[in-house]
Amino acid sequence: MDSSQQGLVSSAVIAERDPGGAFRLPAELSIIVPTFNESRNVPLLVEALRAALGDTRWEVVFVDDNSPDGTADQARALALEDPRVRVVHRFDRRGLASACVEGILATAAPYVAVMDGDMQHDETILLDMLARIRRGDIDLVVGSRYVEGGGMGDWNKCRIAMSEFATMLANKLTKTAIGDPMSGFFMLTRAAFMGSLPGLSSVGFKILLDIAASSPTPLRVAEVPFTFRTRQHGESKLDGLVLWEYLQLLLDKAFGHVVPIRFVSFALVGGSGVVVHFFVLTVVLQILLAVFGTADEARWFAVGQAVATLVATSSNFFLNNILTYSDQRLKGQRLWWGWLTFNLVCGVGLFANVGIARWLYQRHNYLILSALAGIAVTTVWNYSMSSIFTWRKRL
Repeated sequence: MDSSQQGLVSSAVIAERDPGGAFRLPAELSIIVPTFNESRNVPLLVEALRAALGDTRWEVVFVDDNSPDGTADQARALALEDPRVRVVHRFDRRGLASACVEGILATAAPYVAVMDGDMQHDETILLDMLARIRRGDIDLVVGSRYVEGGGMGDWNKCRIAMSEFATMLANKLTKTAIGDPMSGFFMLTRAAFMGSLPGLSSVGFKILLDIAASSPTPLRVAEVPFTFRTRQHGESKLDGLVLWEYLQLLLDKAFGHVVPIRFVSFALVGGSGVVVHFFVLTVVLQILLAVFGTADEARWFAVGQAVATLVATSSNFFLNNILTYSDQRLKGQRLWWGWLTFNLVCGVGLFANVGIARWLYQRHNYLILSALAGIAVTTVWNYSMSSIFTWRKRL
């Protein structure tokens, strides 16, 4: 290297250390923080990262799902003051796992970490995690609550038991031995992430489990203990939907190569609709017969069947909107337009069901098989068409 080249390198190093410099060395570590309604925690986390990481070449990428509390605006204001702060603002998309994937793909750093934006993860262990992964003999470092020195903080016994049960299920699924596969705090090499990328489901909240289960070869893992802290501001995102999405992820990793997990969810919701249909039909028919008598029972059955069909179809629509298509959930005016298109799609599916079942029954006289064939065709039709016309992807 000649003197002029040495001068350029020295200038680059000086500029990197100078916050006002026009040139900065690229980040060695990128910390991906998915956020939703964390505007009060964002500045606290940035300040904590500055204190914890010191002279390390780092950046933080906030991936915000269009939080109504202005989280993205808060992060952008910090980015104007500190170029190590970056923002990926997603519109009309939701989901922690997919946010993590987009954040990792938006950076060139050779090491990437994922942590929550609620200050419950201990940023002070990031340097220990980085030092461990720099050795080159592992692919993944997990911030673990279950190894010696770690802890669950103020979690109650019920939540701890649920976490341990979920961990047991996760370890049976993955090819990688991880003491805390449910952790949302980890660091991995870019090569390890890129290897898992083609198989990622990006479903739900447990991206670490998704990465480990999608890796073509078992990942080499180390774990660093930390104690889960108490949330300072905002509300927890944990609710009943988290459990559903976790089960979806497990099913997808186990059977997703055979049947799309969204179709499985759609079919399960359809099964609940059958229960709703017969319950409503029974109640409505009994009321009508009690009021009008049994002289025209066939007529009242038809009325009850129509009411039960409308209620069951509506039940299927709203459950699918919450569960199956949680990442494309319809709201406001689009919710009611979606309800209308779903009913139209299912109406066409009903005619297909009856037609195919009748055709098979007339030729083979197999009652159950004919009925099941009609149901199968209708389910595929309703799933395919509602995906296109009801929960279509909006560009």
